[in-house]
Amino acid sequence: MAEKKATAKKATETKAAAAKKTTTVKKAAAPKAAAKAVLAINAENVGFKAGDVYQALAAAGKALTVKEIAKAAKISEEETLLGLGWLFKEGKLANDGEKVTLA
Repeated sequence: MAEKKATAKKATETKAAAAKKTTTVKKAAAPKAAAKAVLAINAENVGFKAGDVYQALAAAGKALTVKEIAKAAKISEEETLLGLGWLFKEGKLANDGEKVTLA
């Protein structure tokens, strides 16, 4: 009779262990962050971005914020800042508070 109890106990332990294994919940992998586009910083690319910024400001005909320029030129804010730096260095832009306008 003692042998029967020991066998029943082992069977119960085995079932409990099997139940633990089958109830393991798999978590969904976190979605990967969108890969950022690599911005090549060289004179040619920065010059093109400066041209995009200049054209956006000329088309608007008024002072714009960095976000507005980026949206109008269809470029990122980082690219907009590169273009603004180029144009400020050339003296083509004027600062109007938080906005930028053509000089």
